[in-house]
Amino acid sequence: MENKRLHIAVLVWTNFCRFLLALVFIFSGFVKANDPLGTVYKITDYLEAWGIVDLVPNALVYLASMLMGMVEFTLGIYLLFGIRSRIASSLVLLLMSVMTPLTLWLAIENPISDCGCFGDAIVLTNWETFGKNIVLLLAAISVFKWRKQIFQLVTSKVDWLVALYSTVFIVFYTFFCISKLPVFDFRPYHVGADIRKGMEIPKGEKPTTYETTFIYAKNGVEKEFTIDNFPASDSTWVFVDSRTRVKEKGYEPPIHDFSIVSQEDGTDLTDVILDDENYTFLLVSPRLSTADDSNIDLINEVYDYSLEHGYRFLCVTASSDEDIAMWQEYTGAEYPFALMDDITLKTMIRSNPGLMLLKKGIVINKWSDGDLPDEYQLNASLENLPIGQLNRKTVIHKIVEVVAWFVAPLLLLTLSDLAWLNYRNRKMKQKEKGKEEKAN
Repeated sequence: MENKRLHIAVLVWTNFCRFLLALVFIFSGFVKANDPLGTVYKITDYLEAWGIVDLVPNALVYLASMLMGMVEFTLGIYLLFGIRSRIASSLVLLLMSVMTPLTLWLAIENPISDCGCFGDAIVLTNWETFGKNIVLLLAAISVFKWRKQIFQLVTSKVDWLVALYSTVFIVFYTFFCISKLPVFDFRPYHVGADIRKGMEIPKGEKPTTYETTFIYAKNGVEKEFTIDNFPASDSTWVFVDSRTRVKEKGYEPPIHDFSIVSQEDGTDLTDVILDDENYTFLLVSPRLSTADDSNIDLINEVYDYSLEHGYRFLCVTASSDEDIAMWQEYTGAEYPFALMDDITLKTMIRSNPGLMLLKKGIVINKWSDGDLPDEYQLNASLENLPIGQLNRKTVIHKIVEVVAWFVAPLLLLTLSDLAWLNYRNRKMKQKEKGKEEKAN
């Protein structure tokens, strides 16, 4: 009786840990697959903290970003359905054995603000992340030790199909989000966001004070300027870079560093753009030197369209004057440029370059570089086009769509496979019956 109770306790505990790990890994992997470029930025933060960012090829960072999401999601599915339990439990224990001490180092040294394990969906402090990983490590040890107690949710006849389809699904979803934009946008600049409201401070709260400095060079000497002493009247100064720092910590609204400064004369354009009741196109490029230039013709077409219909078009970047001049020479860009903080631009849109459509400070639409509107879509004024209207699709709607894309084909393939197995078994029985009749 005692052994039976112990067996039941181990069985319940192991499968509780298994489902806990499954849900966390599926969520973590899916979030990374949903925003691969965000994971690239986070990996780059780690590399900068370790001082090896220049030693790691950019392609390797992108590959690591995609593999992290794919592996985590696939392992989570394996644990959820109870398939490949030996491989899944071993790899999960290995990952948690590496990540737990890493997050302890993050908590102690605090080189970056958060680990990025759940992307922008759930932001944990470094100590919260370490605590979470301690729990997951204990769960991983339990699952690995008593993996034989894991029960399957599918039969051995279709477990290979679940394993294969899950991998195929997350691979395609990752590449879809790279070529388009994240399906789920957890950042404060999502479609429908009111930038002005995102910058508001609740009554009674003391705001965090920020200061953006602009680095300019003249005669080989670099100097920092603020918005108050900007060298607008002296055109001999050449823009090099911009930085935003916290002067005094206080309440931090979701959007706290949205500041647009004209590259030409240093005019603050923030309020002009946020208060504009007409449409504004923002071509967003953190660094023009690394921007994709394969669709420059489409970008120029959108600019021509904006001129024709009286819409503002502005390229916002953190690039130097030299890089801006090179971009203009190479692409034939005639649109004006403005300066913004590098991190803000990366937060605004996960594409370099990417295109945002604003109207009175509200994000109406966003496009990646590979999904820009063309002349067939821009055949009238924006007031009369679907792309000029706010998409009211809710998060619940998107969740249902993604789940349907995962579950429906998997269910269809599973039923088809079971039908094929049933048909083959019937044929084999008929064949054996025929042999027996001949023998008699």
